[in-house]
Amino acid sequence: MTIDKITELLGAEADSLLKHESKTFTKDMLHLPGMDFLDSSFVGSSRNPQVLRSLGSMYNHGRLGGTGYLSILPVDQGIEHTAGASFAPNPIYFDPDKIIELAVEGGCNAVATTFGVLASVARKYAHKIPMMVKINHNELMTYPNKYDQIMFGSVDDAWNLGATAVGATIYFGAPESNRQIIEVAKAFERAHELGMATVLWCYTRNNGFKKDGVDYHVAADLTSQANHLGVTIQADIIKQKLPENNGGFTAINFAKSHPKMYSELSTMNPIDLCRYQVANCYMGRIGLINSGGESKGAADLAEAVTTAVINKRAGGQGLILGRKAFQRPMNEGVAILNAIQDVYLNNGITIA
Repeated sequence: MTIDKITELLGAEADSLLKHESKTFTKDMLHLPGMDFLDSSFVGSSRNPQVLRSLGSMYNHGRLGGTGYLSILPVDQGIEHTAGASFAPNPIYFDPDKIIELAVEGGCNAVATTFGVLASVARKYAHKIPMMVKINHNELMTYPNKYDQIMFGSVDDAWNLGATAVGATIYFGAPESNRQIIEVAKAFERAHELGMATVLWCYTRNNGFKKDGVDYHVAADLTSQANHLGVTIQADIIKQKLPENNGGFTAINFAKSHPKMYSELSTMNPIDLCRYQVANCYMGRIGLINSGGESKGAADLAEAVTTAVINKRAGGQGLILGRKAFQRPMNEGVAILNAIQDVYLNNGITIA
């Protein structure tokens, strides 16, 4: 995809995104993606050689292999959002084989999905694409609905499936978060012992995070602190929603904050909001990948490319995009995955 096409898809936001120069955390302060990222960020860490090999297998696979960027296909929505709601737009993805086929055809670095999906096709694909097992989920069958992440299997099970990595979610701010932190920290410790990489969905969840009609679940300050907690329990990669606002701590009047968080360390430019997330991942030592969000139809391509541009220019390491790809015909899903990969391959899109 050319820079002209990317500019066209960005529309009215093109200038504010492509020409923005970040002065909050300057790019020289960050550990930036690149072909030597694993050497510069992990060789001096406590990760053992097997973990480094697992990370290398993901960072060096697919169309973005060797660039320091990641394009991951996540398909755990059959549990998180119900299988019917997730796969009704394209029922072929009730079949696990098609999920992995999309990731392979789409040139992804890895595919992230459930124990059941990978158990049904692991022998066919474990040697063809790095596989990540999502080990906990929020099931929606409890009535009335509750929101909690519970373990669906063990890290050892994931290793036996041939998984390169395990992924997990913590709902930071939820009443159950203390238990989730302990569970996931122990799981990640075991994964590292076995040589697998770890990826953490650092989501915020509390009804109190909405105030005066504003949803601060996607505030830069709240999501970034969630990131900071995630890297503290030694996640190797952080998954986070793109920030949409800021000032959650002050609006809700909880936790602790500093005026400079909002006056000097961030602006309302989406790139600066995302850069604050990167900074809270140990200045980029741990890679930040942003989620692709729900599918909204015709606008999906433009939204995906916009998210990729913001993430890349902020110093992030890629996207983990699912519904925008698998809720449409496979050839169109592959095209969207390739389009966001093209943003990271385009040298005209620079770090702000």
